[in-house]
Amino acid sequence: MTESASVTEPVAESATTPRSEYSADVIVVGAGPAGSATAYHLAKSGLDVLLLEKTAFPREKVCGDGLTPRATKQLVAMGIDISEEAGWLRNKGLRIIGGGSRLQLDWPDLASYPDYGLVRRRDDFDEQLARQAQKAGARLYERCNVGAPVIHELTGHITGVQAKLGEEKTPVTFHAPIVVAADGNSTRLSLAMGLHRREDRPMGVAVRTYFTSPRHDDDYLESWLELWDRRGAQDRLLPGYGWIFGMGDGTSNVGLGVLNTSSSFKELDWREILKAWCASMPADWGYTPENMTGPIRGAALPMAFNRQPHYTKGLLLVGDAGGLVNPFNGEGIAYAMESGSIAAEVIVQAQARQTYAQRELALHRYPKILKDTYGGYYNLGRAFVKLIGNPKVMQIATQRGLTHPLLMRFTLKMLANLTDPTGGDAMDRIINGLSKVAPKA
Repeated sequence: MTESASVTEPVAESATTPRSEYSADVIVVGAGPAGSATAYHLAKSGLDVLLLEKTAFPREKVCGDGLTPRATKQLVAMGIDISEEAGWLRNKGLRIIGGGSRLQLDWPDLASYPDYGLVRRRDDFDEQLARQAQKAGARLYERCNVGAPVIHELTGHITGVQAKLGEEKTPVTFHAPIVVAADGNSTRLSLAMGLHRREDRPMGVAVRTYFTSPRHDDDYLESWLELWDRRGAQDRLLPGYGWIFGMGDGTSNVGLGVLNTSSSFKELDWREILKAWCASMPADWGYTPENMTGPIRGAALPMAFNRQPHYTKGLLLVGDAGGLVNPFNGEGIAYAMESGSIAAEVIVQAQARQTYAQRELALHRYPKILKDTYGGYYNLGRAFVKLIGNPKVMQIATQRGLTHPLLMRFTLKMLANLTDPTGGDAMDRIINGLSKVAPKA
């Protein structure tokens, strides 16, 4: 591959121009878990990173606030203090309720992941990650509302972003030869670069609120696999699941996740469904309107690589911007942080290449690594989503599956994507084998 000087020179020039307040090696747009993890690993590797966040910390995000061992591993990799003294609540596993049964499963004992998860409110969680990226050397701009990308007229590559900075909304242009979109499901930056959501990929919705409750100090995450709408003349089983996560601070995070594979997805008011579900709970749990500590909020869950390609023309997509949410269980934080780590490693290697063509070759590895890592597993998840989109299938699976603890331990490993890649047990080998033979998403 050969490049003319007129094409390569502007890109190379932006990579070697002396740094200023508004230029860097890499721009990361969005300081959620994906963006902060990306910025942290880039900065630790010695690159100059601008981390741009549209709001100011602390700020709220819709989430279950429960972290699996997979997410916990990423926090450890970022050097976050996850001790109880630092305000983290540990959990031992998952309690599953459905079909008249109740089963409590510990997280698997693996070499690759810790045997515990964590709970932390998102308004505090995201700030901890952003501050850790700052400590590593990333330059964080809060109240930085990113607008249009800066496009090089000859290459078509993104070479920066336009933004409005601070309460005064001062127009600023940030420059870098590589930009990372970590701006969530709406990802205006990706849309401006022509990357639209794939309609053939599942989408979920999470709706949650907080209640003061005596159940706040629970060392298991709790998942309800049957979600009933009991407001009409006849009870109605809905697609999705409910959760109750004790926060350890006097409150419970109570919410539900729903998939768009159901015909009722657009018809129902899911906030009202959550209220009705909470009203069916035992009175002494306190999930009543007077104990609600905040409004009911909802957010989309972009799943199974629903926006591609994950690299194009100088732009890499991480986390929700790239549809990295696990379709099996709706988990997004672990994959946001993992994709940030992967993207950072690819960028570091690309920046060490001497020519534009070599850098592009390195950067194009990023979507290939993502597909090799998650593609088969996510395709299995897409098939799973189609099945449980039928509430009757979910009901039968719940009624029969929860009476078989061994099967449910396998299911827990499968849904939470918790296996040892080498040297694991028979369950690990089956799950890993299925993921390898499944088509890449």
